Amino acid sequence: MTKVLLISANTLRMPYPVYPLGLDYVAGSLDSRYSTKIVDLNTVLDLDEVGAIIREFSPDFVGISIRNVDNTDTMNSRAFLSDYQNLVREIRKNSQAKLILGGSGYTVFPVEFLQALDADYGIAGEGERLSLLLDALEKNESVQFMPGVVTKETVTVSYDPWGGDVQRRFDPEGVNTGFYLSYGGMLNLQTKRGCPFRCSYCTYPHIEGSRMRFFPAREIAQKARELQDAGAKYIFITDSAFNASYDHSRLVAEAFIAAHVSIPWGGFFAPTISPADYYKLLADAGLTHVEFGTESLSDTMLTNLQKPFASRDVFAAHKQALKANLHIAHYFLLGGPGENAQTLQDTLNGVDTLEKSVFFFFCGIRIYPHTALYDVALKEGQISHSQSLLHPVFYSSPHISGKEIMQAVENHANGRFNWIVGSGENKATRVLPKLYERGFTGPLWEHLIQ
Repeated sequence: MTKVLLISANTLRMPYPVYPLGLDYVAGSLDSRYSTKIVDLNTVLDLDEVGAIIREFSPDFVGISIRNVDNTDTMNSRAFLSDYQNLVREIRKNSQAKLILGGSGYTVFPVEFLQALDADYGIAGEGERLSLLLDALEKNESVQFMPGVVTKETVTVSYDPWGGDVQRRFDPEGVNTGFYLSYGGMLNLQTKRGCPFRCSYCTYPHIEGSRMRFFPAREIAQKARELQDAGAKYIFITDSAFNASYDHSRLVAEAFIAAHVSIPWGGFFAPTISPADYYKLLADAGLTHVEFGTESLSDTMLTNLQKPFASRDVFAAHKQALKANLHIAHYFLLGGPGENAQTLQDTLNGVDTLEKSVFFFFCGIRIYPHTALYDVALKEGQISHSQSLLHPVFYSSPHISGKEIMQAVENHANGRFNWIVGSGENKATRVLPKLYERGFTGPLWEHLIQ
């Protein structure tokens, strides 16, 4: 029997650790011909333990899921390439297995990562293609022109969203499941793939496609019950925006109610105009946390960032969520094209009017290929065609510096605990691991709300 070891290479735990949902789907794509094992680097002590697991399992293929390229923090910017290189060295030291790369972070830089890590193959886009790649390799068929498959000869990568069956293989007794249940109690769920929005900085449409593909609401609710029965205390919906389709998300909420899903859940939302009873229905279905991808409260900047809403919509969505007694967070991306002292002040003044919320500020926008922001930065001469973006590169507004933005936000925050500046390295979010150790569950940022 062919052995496949799937490794989640993500080790970020701030503000909270994220269950490697993608590998459940990859494992679910492999039939009974394969013996599959998942290793989550969040659950091991060090690379020596990874080496021991590899020697014991003796895989024929090792897949590495690369979720994060870097920490996207302008203050403490750090690329994770060296971490992945260390992991690959440990794998090569203990195995002759073919090495296959995948994951959302990998998909943004498929050729660059393959070369930098000297892997044998890569899969850009959705990882279910692994089943097709392994089948072709075992039959000694050429894979050079398979959609989404990257080889050492690949120059350009093309693929369409995965059109085959999608099955999640969740192991309630798995080591990684136990870790997340004991550390925050959060497991996650996906209700659809694809994002119809065209935000200028976002890689979601490139990774999953721009057409939404919905999982049946009843199946989603059944999976939620499965997570609940396994001991989950909270479910996070991993969709780019849960409410990108109001019709489908309402069906999901109704299915949760029918399936008696009783644990709280949350996810990312676009602050767009919703049906009048939308947030009440979701609250009745167990929704407790709404994380709005707001980015700015300047209409000029929202237009420049190609957001599907205006500032007035943000305030309306906030009030609707507040009326439903939900915990609310807003995320802001400052410093994009056209940002200046006035647009920044418009945002900060607007934030002051948003009651009972926590605010996450990212001062600087990471430039990724396959985005409109990349094209803007290229046109302005901030990057070049030949420049590698594997190491973090941030867009710089010609009208206001990143340092000025950071200083303005910190001055305006004036020490308020619910204003979080950066990706999590601050006194407020350092509280969260201590709460997890004391048995608290969920995302916990609601404890920062003022």
